[in-house]
Amino acid sequence: MTVANARAPKFMRKLIIAIDGPVGSGKSTVARRVAELLGYTYLDSGAMYRALAWKALECGTPLDDEARLEALARATDIRLGPPPAEDVAAGYTCRASVDGRNVTAAIRSAEVGQAASRLAVLGRVRAPLVVQQQRAGAEGGVVMEGRDIGTVVFPNAELKIFLDASLEVRAERRWKEYQSKGDKRALDEIIEEVRGRDRRDRERTVSPLVRAADAVFVDDTAMEVEETARAIVLLARERENQSAGPTEGERK
Repeated sequence: MTVANARAPKFMRKLIIAIDGPVGSGKSTVARRVAELLGYTYLDSGAMYRALAWKALECGTPLDDEARLEALARATDIRLGPPPAEDVAAGYTCRASVDGRNVTAAIRSAEVGQAASRLAVLGRVRAPLVVQQQRAGAEGGVVMEGRDIGTVVFPNAELKIFLDASLEVRAERRWKEYQSKGDKRALDEIIEEVRGRDRRDRERTVSPLVRAADAVFVDDTAMEVEETARAIVLLARERENQSAGPTEGERK
Protein backbone atom coordinates (compact mmCIF):
# COMPACT_ATOMS: atom_id res chain seq x y z
CA MET A 1 0.00 0.00 0.00
CA THR A 2 1.46 3.36 -0.96
CA VAL A 3 1.38 6.40 1.27
CA ALA A 4 -0.81 8.13 -1.28
CA ASN A 5 -3.32 5.30 -1.19
CA ALA A 6 -3.25 5.14 2.59
CA ARG A 7 -4.18 8.80 2.77
CA ALA A 8 -6.78 8.70 0.01
CA PRO A 9 -10.10 10.06 1.26
CA LYS A 10 -12.97 7.72 1.84
CA PHE A 11 -15.92 7.92 -0.53
CA MET A 12 -18.55 10.01 1.27
CA ARG A 13 -22.06 9.14 0.22
CA LYS A 14 -24.37 12.11 0.33
CA LEU A 15 -27.28 11.49 2.65
CA ILE A 16 -31.02 11.78 2.46
CA ILE A 17 -31.97 13.95 5.44
CA ALA A 18 -35.62 13.94 6.48
CA ILE A 19 -36.85 16.67 8.82
CA ASP A 20 -40.36 16.36 10.22
CA GLY A 21 -42.19 18.39 12.80
CA PRO A 22 -45.36 20.27 13.66
CA VAL A 23 -46.34 23.71 12.44
CA GLY A 24 -44.09 26.46 13.77
CA SER A 25 -41.24 24.15 14.68
CA GLY A 26 -39.01 25.98 12.21
CA LYS A 27 -38.39 22.97 10.01
CA SER A 28 -38.49 24.85 6.71
CA THR A 29 -36.01 27.52 7.78
CA VAL A 30 -33.76 24.98 9.49
CA ALA A 31 -33.89 22.58 6.54
CA ARG A 32 -32.86 25.33 4.13
CA ARG A 33 -29.92 26.30 6.35
CA VAL A 34 -28.82 22.68 6.81
CA ALA A 35 -28.83 22.19 3.04
CA GLU A 36 -26.81 25.37 2.58
CA LEU A 37 -24.19 24.35 5.16
CA LEU A 38 -23.82 20.85 3.71
CA GLY A 39 -23.96 21.86 0.06
CA TYR A 40 -27.08 19.73 -0.34
CA THR A 41 -30.28 20.44 -2.24
CA TYR A 42 -33.26 21.67 -0.24
CA LEU A 43 -36.55 20.09 -1.32
CA ASP A 44 -39.81 21.61 -0.14
CA SER A 45 -42.31 18.73 -0.05
CA GLY A 46 -45.19 21.19 0.20
CA ALA A 47 -44.19 22.66 -3.15
CA MET A 48 -45.33 19.43 -4.83
CA TYR A 49 -48.83 19.78 -3.45
CA ARG A 50 -48.86 23.43 -4.44
CA ALA A 51 -47.69 22.49 -7.94
CA LEU A 52 -50.48 19.97 -8.35
CA ALA A 53 -52.99 22.43 -6.91
CA TRP A 54 -51.82 25.03 -9.43
CA LYS A 55 -52.39 22.60 -12.30
CA ALA A 56 -55.79 21.59 -10.94
CA LEU A 57 -56.85 25.24 -10.86
CA GLU A 58 -55.44 25.81 -14.35
CA CYS A 59 -57.32 22.76 -15.70
CA GLY A 60 -60.52 23.45 -13.78
CA THR A 61 -60.33 20.12 -11.95
CA PRO A 62 -62.76 20.16 -8.99
CA LEU A 63 -60.89 20.11 -5.70
CA ASP A 64 -63.44 17.74 -4.20
CA ASP A 65 -63.15 15.11 -6.96
CA GLU A 66 -60.52 12.75 -5.55
CA ALA A 67 -60.61 10.36 -8.52
CA ARG A 68 -59.94 13.11 -11.06
CA LEU A 69 -57.27 14.66 -8.86
CA GLU A 70 -55.54 11.30 -8.55
CA ALA A 71 -55.57 10.89 -12.32
CA LEU A 72 -54.20 14.41 -12.69
CA ALA A 73 -51.39 13.66 -10.21
CA ARG A 74 -50.42 10.49 -12.07
CA ALA A 75 -50.38 12.31 -15.41
CA THR A 76 -48.36 15.31 -14.20
CA ASP A 77 -44.58 15.53 -14.11
CA ILE A 78 -43.64 17.61 -11.07
CA ARG A 79 -39.98 18.26 -10.39
CA LEU A 80 -38.21 20.03 -7.55
CA GLY A 81 -34.65 21.25 -7.51
CA PRO A 82 -32.28 24.09 -6.66
CA PRO A 83 -33.54 27.44 -7.96
CA PRO A 84 -31.79 29.32 -10.76
CA ALA A 85 -30.14 32.65 -9.96
CA GLU A 86 -33.18 34.72 -10.90
CA ASP A 87 -35.40 32.75 -8.50
CA VAL A 88 -32.84 33.07 -5.69
CA ALA A 89 -32.79 36.82 -6.25
CA ALA A 90 -36.58 36.82 -5.92
CA GLY A 91 -36.37 35.02 -2.60
CA TYR A 92 -37.33 31.49 -3.69
CA THR A 93 -35.43 28.57 -2.19
CA CYS A 94 -36.75 25.64 -4.21
CA ARG A 95 -37.52 25.45 -7.94
CA ALA A 96 -40.75 23.75 -8.97
CA SER A 97 -41.73 22.80 -12.49
CA VAL A 98 -44.91 21.25 -13.86
CA ASP A 99 -44.58 19.36 -17.12
CA GLY A 100 -41.41 21.31 -17.85
CA ARG A 101 -42.86 24.72 -17.02
CA ASN A 102 -41.29 26.75 -14.21
CA VAL A 103 -44.08 27.49 -11.71
CA THR A 104 -41.88 28.51 -8.77
CA ALA A 105 -43.54 31.91 -8.42
CA ALA A 106 -47.02 30.90 -9.55
CA ILE A 107 -47.50 28.30 -6.81
CA ARG A 108 -46.94 30.81 -4.00
CA SER A 109 -50.26 32.59 -4.35
CA ALA A 110 -52.79 32.42 -1.52
CA GLU A 111 -55.31 30.73 -3.81
CA VAL A 112 -52.88 27.94 -4.67
CA GLY A 113 -51.91 27.55 -1.02
CA GLN A 114 -55.51 27.08 0.04
CA ALA A 115 -56.09 24.56 -2.74
CA ALA A 116 -52.94 22.65 -1.79
CA SER A 117 -54.13 22.27 1.80
CA ARG A 118 -57.26 20.54 0.48
CA LEU A 119 -55.30 18.16 -1.76
CA ALA A 120 -52.77 17.22 0.90
CA VAL A 121 -55.28 15.27 2.99
CA LEU A 122 -56.43 13.05 0.11
CA GLY A 123 -54.78 9.64 0.25
CA ARG A 124 -55.26 8.85 -3.43
CA VAL A 125 -53.58 12.14 -4.33
CA ARG A 126 -50.71 11.78 -1.87
CA ALA A 127 -49.67 8.33 -3.14
CA PRO A 128 -48.44 9.38 -6.62
CA LEU A 129 -46.86 12.54 -5.21
CA VAL A 130 -44.90 10.49 -2.67
CA VAL A 131 -43.46 8.53 -5.62
CA GLN A 132 -42.36 11.79 -7.23
CA GLN A 133 -40.84 13.01 -3.95
CA GLN A 134 -38.90 9.77 -3.65
CA ARG A 135 -37.63 10.18 -7.20
CA ALA A 136 -36.50 13.73 -6.44
CA GLY A 137 -34.35 12.63 -3.52
CA ALA A 138 -33.27 9.17 -4.65
CA GLU A 139 -29.66 10.13 -5.38
CA GLY A 140 -29.06 11.59 -1.93
CA GLY A 141 -27.56 14.96 -1.10
CA VAL A 142 -31.00 16.32 -0.23
CA VAL A 143 -32.76 17.79 2.78
CA MET A 144 -36.53 17.39 2.64
CA GLU A 145 -38.94 18.60 5.29
CA GLY A 146 -42.59 17.96 5.99
CA ARG A 147 -44.79 15.90 8.27
CA ASP A 148 -44.32 12.39 6.90
CA ILE A 149 -40.90 12.51 5.26
CA GLY A 150 -39.17 10.15 7.68
CA THR A 151 -42.15 7.82 8.05
CA VAL A 152 -43.64 7.60 4.55
CA VAL A 153 -41.54 9.33 1.90
CA PHE A 154 -38.05 8.27 3.02
CA PRO A 155 -38.44 5.60 5.72
CA ASN A 156 -34.85 4.51 4.99
CA ALA A 157 -33.31 7.98 5.15
CA GLU A 158 -29.81 7.94 6.65
CA LEU A 159 -30.70 10.80 9.00
CA LYS A 160 -34.14 11.58 10.34
CA ILE A 161 -34.86 14.57 12.53
CA PHE A 162 -38.05 15.28 14.44
CA LEU A 163 -37.99 18.99 15.21
CA ASP A 164 -40.31 20.37 17.85
CA ALA A 165 -40.77 23.25 20.27
CA SER A 166 -43.28 24.24 22.91
CA LEU A 167 -46.77 25.17 21.73
CA GLU A 168 -46.32 28.73 22.97
CA VAL A 169 -43.04 29.27 21.14
CA ARG A 170 -44.34 27.76 17.92
CA ALA A 171 -47.45 29.93 18.08
CA GLU A 172 -45.37 33.04 18.72
CA ARG A 173 -43.25 32.28 15.66
CA ARG A 174 -46.39 32.01 13.53
CA TRP A 175 -47.79 35.17 15.10
CA LYS A 176 -44.64 37.13 14.22
CA GLU A 177 -44.78 35.76 10.68
CA TYR A 178 -48.40 36.84 10.35
CA GLN A 179 -47.62 40.26 11.83
CA SER A 180 -44.92 40.80 9.20
CA LYS A 181 -47.52 40.15 6.51
CA GLY A 182 -50.04 42.57 7.98
CA ASP A 183 -52.18 40.01 9.81
CA LYS A 184 -52.96 41.66 13.16
CA ARG A 185 -54.67 38.77 14.94
CA ALA A 186 -53.93 38.41 18.65
CA LEU A 187 -51.37 35.90 19.89
CA ASP A 188 -54.04 34.03 21.88
CA GLU A 189 -55.94 33.38 18.66
CA ILE A 190 -52.83 32.01 16.97
CA ILE A 191 -52.14 29.72 19.94
CA GLU A 192 -55.58 28.16 19.47
CA GLU A 193 -55.02 27.93 15.72
CA VAL A 194 -51.74 26.06 16.21
CA ARG A 195 -53.31 23.82 18.85
CA GLY A 196 -56.05 22.87 16.40
CA ARG A 197 -53.55 22.32 13.58
CA ASP A 198 -51.53 20.01 15.84
CA ARG A 199 -54.62 17.97 16.60
CA ARG A 200 -55.59 17.64 12.94
CA ASP A 201 -52.07 16.75 11.83
CA ARG A 202 -51.66 14.07 14.48
CA GLU A 203 -55.15 12.57 14.16
CA ARG A 204 -55.64 12.57 10.40
CA THR A 205 -56.07 9.15 8.80
CA VAL A 206 -53.63 9.70 5.93
CA SER A 207 -49.96 10.19 6.84
CA PRO A 208 -50.44 11.60 10.35
CA LEU A 209 -47.65 13.51 12.02
CA VAL A 210 -45.67 11.01 14.11
CA ARG A 211 -42.05 10.74 15.12
CA ALA A 212 -40.25 7.92 13.32
CA ALA A 213 -38.83 5.35 15.74
CA ASP A 214 -35.28 6.07 14.56
CA ALA A 215 -35.61 9.85 14.31
CA VAL A 216 -33.40 12.11 16.41
CA PHE A 217 -35.59 14.38 18.53
CA VAL A 218 -34.46 18.01 18.51
CA ASP A 219 -36.21 20.50 20.80
CA ASP A 220 -35.50 23.98 19.46
CA THR A 221 -37.69 25.84 21.97
CA ALA A 222 -34.68 27.79 23.22
CA MET A 223 -32.47 27.48 20.14
CA GLU A 224 -31.86 29.89 17.29
CA VAL A 225 -32.06 28.66 13.69
CA GLU A 226 -28.29 28.70 13.22
CA GLU A 227 -27.67 26.72 16.39
CA THR A 228 -30.26 24.13 15.44
CA ALA A 229 -28.98 23.82 11.88
CA ARG A 230 -25.37 23.37 12.96
CA ALA A 231 -26.36 20.68 15.47
CA ILE A 232 -28.06 18.76 12.65
CA VAL A 233 -25.04 19.27 10.39
CA LEU A 234 -22.82 17.66 13.04
CA LEU A 235 -25.14 14.65 13.09
CA ALA A 236 -25.05 14.53 9.29
CA ARG A 237 -21.25 14.56 9.21
CA GLU A 238 -21.20 11.65 11.66
CA ARG A 239 -23.60 9.68 9.47
CA GLU A 240 -21.56 10.50 6.37
CA ASN A 241 -18.44 9.12 8.05
CA GLN A 242 -20.31 6.00 9.14
CA SER A 243 -21.52 5.35 5.61
CA ALA A 244 -18.21 6.16 3.93
CA GLY A 245 -16.82 3.49 1.65
CA PRO A 246 -13.24 2.21 1.92
CA THR A 247 -10.33 4.16 0.51
CA GLU A 248 -8.65 2.89 -2.61
CA GLY A 249 -5.79 1.64 -0.43
CA GLU A 250 -8.15 -0.24 1.88
CA ARG A 251 -9.85 -1.89 -1.08
CA LYS A 252 -6.46 -3.22 -2.16
